Amino acid sequence: MQTLQHLSKHIVYLPPVQETDRPVLAAVSGTKKTLIIDAGNSVQHAQLFKDELLRNDLNGNFLVLTHSHWDHVFGLENIGIPVICHEKTYNNIKDMQQLSWEDQALDQRVEEGTEIAFCADAIKLEHGTNRKISLTLPDIIFEKKVTIDLGNVTCVIEHIGGDHAKDSCIIYVPEEKTLFLGDCFYANLYAEKWNYTAEQASLLVKKIEAYDADTYILSHQDLPCTRLKMEAELKLMKECARTVVDHRGNRALMEQELAKGLKRDLTEEELETIGFFVNGYVD
Repeated sequence: MQTLQHLSKHIVYLPPVQETDRPVLAAVSGTKKTLIIDAGNSVQHAQLFKDELLRNDLNGNFLVLTHSHWDHVFGLENIGIPVICHEKTYNNIKDMQQLSWEDQALDQRVEEGTEIAFCADAIKLEHGTNRKISLTLPDIIFEKKVTIDLGNVTCVIEHIGGDHAKDSCIIYVPEEKTLFLGDCFYANLYAEKWNYTAEQASLLVKKIEAYDADTYILSHQDLPCTRLKMEAELKLMKECARTVVDHRGNRALMEQELAKGLKRDLTEEELETIGFFVNGYVD
């Protein structure tokens, strides 16, 4: 059973569940208002979060979407408060309203390569066979950046893009030095081969580095990421983005240079990241 975790005086969150692809849901509270981050992957997921918030005497006033992938928006029907999103997210949800989420339609999209098999399986598991998915459109749309004053606590919402989702947004809480990254740090999974591109990854790193954060929340990671850990992750991304171009996608040369720079053997995670950059390289 998922239970609410207290990150700080002003931030609480519900941890992710890998089996049904439930992402982190969070709430940031000030003296006047509370901002909810993401709508969840089902009405049940959203309701669980609402129940947990009420149990802690919290109630959301606004909700912001980090991006439009199904696991972050399928709980929209159960929100009942104004929803904020980027213009690309709004248009994506509008397109998703036209899709069927029944088994046959999901399986067909997996076969066509427009849906991920893991996501299709997670939808079936989370929503069961009697599947009723209703996507309501967000209320407030922004283009680049918006700041919300919650009462002695502010949230800066910025469109950041990236390989994983072009509509990805991050939420920064300066008073807590906490940065919610959503899924923006993950690879492009809607491709024949999962990948990062050097250009998009470099832009993403610069935008993340612009924020003075001590704590980072990734939507599918159980525990918050420290500044030290994130600095190492960002350095790896920068090095991979540089070496994939320098070595024109030659994986062996990339691995050799990175291992030499680190003065040790590469970890499985580092090797996987290199592979994603190689997959995304176009000469």
